[in-house]
Amino acid sequence: MAEHVVTVQDLRELAGLTFEPSVLSVYLNTDPTLGNPNDHRARLRAMLKKARNQANADAVMRYFNENHDWSGRGVAVFASEDAGFFRVYVMQVRLRDLFWEGGHPYIRPLVSLFDAYGHYGVVLIDKTRARFFVFHLGVLEEEEGVEGEEVRKVKAGGGSSAPGRRVGAPGLDNYIEEVIERNMRHAAQAAVRFFNTHKVRRVLIGGSEENIALFRKMLPKRWQSLVVGTFPMEMKAGRAEVWQKAMEIGAEAERRQEARLVERIRVEAAKGGLAVVGLDETLGAVHEGRAHIVVAEEGYQEAGYRCTSCGFPTTQALETCPFCGGRFEEVPDAVEMIVHRALDEGAEVEMVPRPLEEIGHIGALLRY
Repeated sequence: MAEHVVTVQDLRELAGLTFEPSVLSVYLNTDPTLGNPNDHRARLRAMLKKARNQANADAVMRYFNENHDWSGRGVAVFASEDAGFFRVYVMQVRLRDLFWEGGHPYIRPLVSLFDAYGHYGVVLIDKTRARFFVFHLGVLEEEEGVEGEEVRKVKAGGGSSAPGRRVGAPGLDNYIEEVIERNMRHAAQAAVRFFNTHKVRRVLIGGSEENIALFRKMLPKRWQSLVVGTFPMEMKAGRAEVWQKAMEIGAEAERRQEARLVERIRVEAAKGGLAVVGLDETLGAVHEGRAHIVVAEEGYQEAGYRCTSCGFPTTQALETCPFCGGRFEEVPDAVEMIVHRALDEGAEVEMVPRPLEEIGHIGALLRY
C-alpha cells in the first residue's frame, strides 16, 4: 500500500471527509529506540482491542504485519473498510501512540506535526556558493546547490590574483565587493525559485555572520519575513548536521512565534478587536467562516454540540437550534471539530504544546 508524507492538501482533504459508520485513526510511534517491529506491533494490538469496528482494526493490523517497512519514526493510518478507504502517512519525527474512532479522521496530531516540522527551507551560504535544503516532517525532500564567480584575493607579499590588478591598485576592493554582491544576488534568486517550488513555510540561514547578513539583504521582503533563525555552519557540513541544527533553531523560533500570536489574540480580544478567545466564541467564528488563524492548546479536549440540520456548533446543551429549530447531537471533541472546519475553510491552525489559560485554551484571529 502506498505511503505518503503529509501535505497541506492532504490535511484539508482529510478535514473534509466523513465516513459512515466510522473511520479508524491510528498514530503509532515507531522510533527504533522504543524497540523492534514486534514491540511496536504489540503496542498496536493493545490499542486495537478497543475498536468497535473490527474490520477497520483488522485492516490496520494487516498492513503492519504485511506491508509496512518500518523505515520511519512515526506512522499515521486512517482506515474505513466500508468506504474502501485506507491512507498511510510515514514521517521521520516521533509522535504519541493514539487511537480514535469516529465519523471523521482524527487529524489534530497531524496538524501539530505539520505545524512544528513542516516545510523548513535551509540555506548554507558563503561568498561563492550556496546550498539549499527542504526538510518536511524530518525528511530531506530536496537539495540543490549553486556556484558563483570565484572571489580572487590579494596574494600575501605580491600582486593580486585578480587579473590585471596590482596590490594597492585603485578599485581592487570594489572589484571584490562587486563579485561577492553578484554571487549573493544570484544565490538569493536561486533560493527564491527553489523555496517557491517546494512551498517553504519558514527559512533558516547558516554561514558566517557577514555572509548571512549580505545574503539576507538580497532576499525579497516577503522572504526576509519568513527567516526565523540563523546559525554558524560551514559549507561542507553534512545533511544530518544541517537537519539537527535546523530543527533545533526552528523549534526555538516556533515557540517565540507562538507566544507572539497568543499574546496578539489575547490583546485583540480584550479590546473587542479582530480576535476571539475560548471554545464557544471560537466555535462560532469558525462556523461563520470568520477565522483566519486558530490557535489551540495541544491536547485540549472538550465536548460540544452541533445542530444536525444547519451545523450550528455550541458548548451548551440546548434542546433545539435557535436558528433552524433542528436537534443537536453531542460531539466528543469540539476542538477537533474546529480543526476540521478551519482547515476546510482555508484557515491556518496552530497547535501550541503548552497551557493557554490566558486565552481559555483556544482562540482565533479573525478575517473580519
